[in-house]
Parts: sequence; C-alpha cells; structure tokens
Amino acid sequence: MSLFGSCDQHLKSVREALGVSITHRDSEVRVVGEEAAVACATEVLEQLKSQLERRGSLDRHDVARTIAQVVGRDDGGRQAPIDVIEATRSIKPRSAGQARYVEAIREHDVVFAVGPAGTGKTYLAVATAVEALKNREIRKIVLVRPAVEAGESLGFLPGDLQAKINPYLRPLLDALHEMVDYDQIQRFMEQDVIEVVPLAYMRGRTLNSAFIILDEAQNTTVAQMKMFLTRMGEGSRIVVAGDTTQIDLPQHARSGLVDALSRLRNIRGIAQLQLSKADIVRHRLVQDIVNAYEETPRSKSGKSRR
Repeated sequence: MSLFGSCDQHLKSVREALGVSITHRDSEVRVVGEEAAVACATEVLEQLKSQLERRGSLDRHDVARTIAQVVGRDDGGRQAPIDVIEATRSIKPRSAGQARYVEAIREHDVVFAVGPAGTGKTYLAVATAVEALKNREIRKIVLVRPAVEAGESLGFLPGDLQAKINPYLRPLLDALHEMVDYDQIQRFMEQDVIEVVPLAYMRGRTLNSAFIILDEAQNTTVAQMKMFLTRMGEGSRIVVAGDTTQIDLPQHARSGLVDALSRLRNIRGIAQLQLSKADIVRHRLVQDIVNAYEETPRSKSGKSRR
C-alpha cells in the first residue's frame, strides 16, 4: 500500500508518465509496454522501493521527482560525457533539461540559462568550457561574477584585492577544482589561460577566442549586462546563468538578466534555456526546499523584483 499509494495513485502516476501498463497480484508486479518505457518504469519502482525502505513513507512529490530523474537521466545518458581535463571524472547531464542545456552551449555562441538552485547551471557551463579548452576550440576561460552580497553587508574585508573578491568568486573555483587538477589550475592562472574576475573588471576589454561565463547574472544591472555581453570578441562564446527568484539588487534596480531575456529573445544565435525543479541534482531535500518556498505565500516586502 505504501509503495503503490492510496487507490494505486503512485502506480497511476508512473503509468501516465511512461505509457506502460502496471498490474500487481500475489506480491508480483508486471510491467508491460515498449522496451525502453518498461526499463524506465522498472527503475522508478525500484528507486521508490528503496526510498520507502529508507524513509518509511512516500508522497506524490517523491514519485514525480523520481520519474523526472529517471526519464531525464535516460535522455541525458545518450549524450557523450563532457570531456574535462581530469580524466578520472565523468561528467554527464543528469536530466533532460540539463542535456538540452549542454547541447545549446555546444551549438550557440550565446546561451542564457535560468533556473532554481541546484540545476547545474554553473557546473555544466564550467565543464563545457573546460572541454572546449581541452579540445583547443578556445584559448582562454573567463569566469565572471558580480560582487553583490546576498541580503547582508559584510563590511570591511581584510587583505589584498584578491582576498577581498575571493568570497564572491569561490563557487566558480569550487566547480573548476572538480574538473581540473589543483596544480594545473595554478599553472593555467599564471599563464592567464583561466581567469576568475569580478564583473566590474570586465569594462573596456575585448575577449577573443574565449569561453566567458557570467554566474549569478540576476544580480547585474541593465548597464552591467550590456557591458558584459559586448566584451565578446572573435571566436568567443558566452554563457549567462542565473536564478530570477534570488535577486539581491537594491529595490529600485531592474535585473540585467530579466531585461536581457526580454530584449534579446528574438536574436538568432542566442539560446535561452529554462531549467526547472525536475533538473535539480543536489541533495534530494533541495527540491523540497524550492517547492516549499514557491508554495508559501510571500509578503509584500518579500516579492521578488523583475
């Protein structure tokens, strides 16, 4: 009863999502349909059974999430792994949305990716940049982030310039360290092959044959976004990633990401991807947390700005 749900509602969700017939009798479950669909349905049921044994209960959100993950992994699994420098790592899209994201990066010179936390926006962009560097498609990787504090003032930060900006750029470095050996990263930085910079330092530059990633793009102003996008030189590619539900700009400021999505939507060569909760690949609770914040009514003072 716990596995199948009240009135077999969990089984009904699997049937409708995958187009299979599922029957059960005398402790035996029979799945009938196309071979690929049967394989997916079987994996969904096995995963739900494991979750039930660990946690003692299941709800419709668990079922929907498991179906999305299995179906997404099936779509993404057909795509070749992203070829990063650290040969011991195998990085692949883990959902259908992530597979479309990687494909868009490989096929377009400018890509905007919008989605909630944990959907791999930054991680996959960095991985694809490392792949392009390894394949000598570009000569330089530039990782950029606006230095905007998330709702709190850190005040004076001690140290030299690098020490002051390091906390803002740390997420980009964390992703990079999972794909490239530490010593190799240091050599690349010394040779100016990899550069990690705050957005303010991009003004006046022209970057040729570079893979440029702007993270936390929702915290750019309209002027900053225009400045960033126009740094693009010959042979360069740009990925802009952000979450429009986590804008930390002052109340009166319009997000450069929101503005750009509207302003540039009809330009050929620019792709816009919307990742969803189904693409979240962090700890299983992250998706539940995102759901909870979306379902809870916001106060007037807590409305996100567009």
